[in-house]
This record gives sequence, C-alpha cells and structure tokens, in this order.
Amino acid sequence: MSVEQRQSARKILRAKAMLIMDGAGPVAARTIDVGPGGMSAVVAEPVQAGKQGKVLFELFFDGKANIIEATVAVSHCIFSSTGFKVGLSFMRLDMAVTSAISKFMR
Repeated sequence: MSVEQRQSARKILRAKAMLIMDGAGPVAARTIDVGPGGMSAVVAEPVQAGKQGKVLFELFFDGKANIIEATVAVSHCIFSSTGFKVGLSFMRLDMAVTSAISKFMR
C-alpha cells in the first residue's frame, strides 16, 4: 500500500500536452489530472525522476481554451498499460498560471 504524497487536490483533465525536459526534445503526452501543486500525464517513453523541464497543455475555463506553460520536476515515472505515467510537480508558477489552475479547479 502506498502513501499519498500530494499536497493539494487534483481535478481530472484529459487533454493533449507537450513535455519538454531539459536537454531533450519535445515529447507528446496526455494529461490525467491537474492541481495547484502539479499534474500527472502519460508518455510513450520513461522519464527519469528528478529531471526538470516544462509542460505545455490546454486548460478550458471561462468558456475558452487556454494554453498553459509551466516549469516542472518529475516526481515519479511508472509503467502502465497505456504508457508511462509521469508525476509532475510545478515549480515557480507565475501568477497567470496559478490563477488559471485555480479557475479550472472551481
């Protein structure tokens, strides 16, 4: 049995995303959920825990789609039936991104 390590609630988010780790090219991803502290996504190839980079994804709120870009660190990466599930922790979010995620969470 594992212990939940999340610091905040998450909300389901099924959207296309792009993961760009430092020193690597862009990788297509599919989001699973998002919250004020981070998000999870599925990618085709494993990503090393501890790596940093950025994620771009689409978030719908206020009746329109908004492109979000955030700096992230990989907290874990585990194999699943649909690819590799990656846990991403947000780092140094700017006010616009924090506000967008808060609006989506309502």
